[in-house]
Amino acid sequence: MQLQTRFNSLDALLSKTKAFWQLVAFEAYDLPWSGQLNAWLMSLSDEQVSQLDNDPTQLQHALIAFIPELAQLNSLLQLPYQKRDVMPLPFWLSNGIKGRKLLQLQDFVNHIDEQQLPVLEWCAGKGHLGRILAFNGAPHVHSIELQAALCEQGRHSAETQNLAMTFSCADVLKDDTRTCFEPEQHAVALHACGRLHQVFMANAVQAGCEKISLSPCCYHLFTDDSYQAMSEVGKHSTLALTHSDMKLALQETVTAPGRVAKVRKKEVTWRLGFDALRRDITGISEYVSVPSVNKAIFSGSFEQFCQWAAKQKKVVLPRECNYELYLQKGQQRKKITDRIELVRHAFRRAIEIWLVLDRALYLEASGYDVALREFCDKQLTPRNILIQAKAKDKESRCAR
Repeated sequence: MQLQTRFNSLDALLSKTKAFWQLVAFEAYDLPWSGQLNAWLMSLSDEQVSQLDNDPTQLQHALIAFIPELAQLNSLLQLPYQKRDVMPLPFWLSNGIKGRKLLQLQDFVNHIDEQQLPVLEWCAGKGHLGRILAFNGAPHVHSIELQAALCEQGRHSAETQNLAMTFSCADVLKDDTRTCFEPEQHAVALHACGRLHQVFMANAVQAGCEKISLSPCCYHLFTDDSYQAMSEVGKHSTLALTHSDMKLALQETVTAPGRVAKVRKKEVTWRLGFDALRRDITGISEYVSVPSVNKAIFSGSFEQFCQWAAKQKKVVLPRECNYELYLQKGQQRKKITDRIELVRHAFRRAIEIWLVLDRALYLEASGYDVALREFCDKQLTPRNILIQAKAKDKESRCAR
């Protein structure tokens, strides 16, 4: 399917169904829909909600009866994925890279393996990706990273391991890094967040890099609250995505350990319970977020959490307060929130593919042949989409 055809079809579907996904679950006291969908959601046990939430295919099939448009998603969201054999790396190269991250890097490298062009590694950290590419035969790797300490560690490792790499320390959102990009170059970025990968793409296009490979992540970070489309096609969409919508694309995660999930459940319940208390005290009905906090606070009591949260939001708590009542309200709202999020989660991959297609169309309009694929299994990371762009011809790059 052509990129623009897929984008337009997905855009139309998301526009038609936005009542099911373009809302903030924490703000709701009741399910925002009606009829059979509400009845079905409330008939689910918490265990069934969790099971469906962890199985996108089963969730989609269950919701088609209430949202028929979901039947169209399979063809619009499907990307090719070919599992490739991973060659083991020598211990001295893989040492210090955690298991799941190492597997992500190896799968990414297997799909972009570069042995002809010099490589630009964007938001490189310690340069793990660049070191593997250099080890595999890339003639040279130029790694760009914000933190000087990480640059120094990467530089030291590359020198020790006799790898052809150089490092530049730069704030890519503030510093002018355009001179780092060259026509005869392969620019790569693995999980650069939001505006970071958008600047990367713009610089690579302006320089006319021969190849561009990236796996986007955290689409909302360092960006305006209202999404600014990259492609001309995307700019004509009426979706008007917000940070909340873009965060939805990131809510498909590898299943958390039981202990982590238990703490998360308590955290959401307590936050919703405090929000109910705050609303009654202040009369302000809009949901107000409370800052992130060390998880150790959730080993204490709900009352202690409310006292901390009230201090953060400058709310004066009454001397006599029925904390048990508000904990129960938090539990009731958690039940509603979970079921709203369950419906929204049926659209999370669709939002991500929409965002990826906007980027792919930008590259295509800039003179590149663009391919989309998954580079690793979702169990390694749900952020497994790879955008690969190759300049159509040298003349078109020089003309830019």
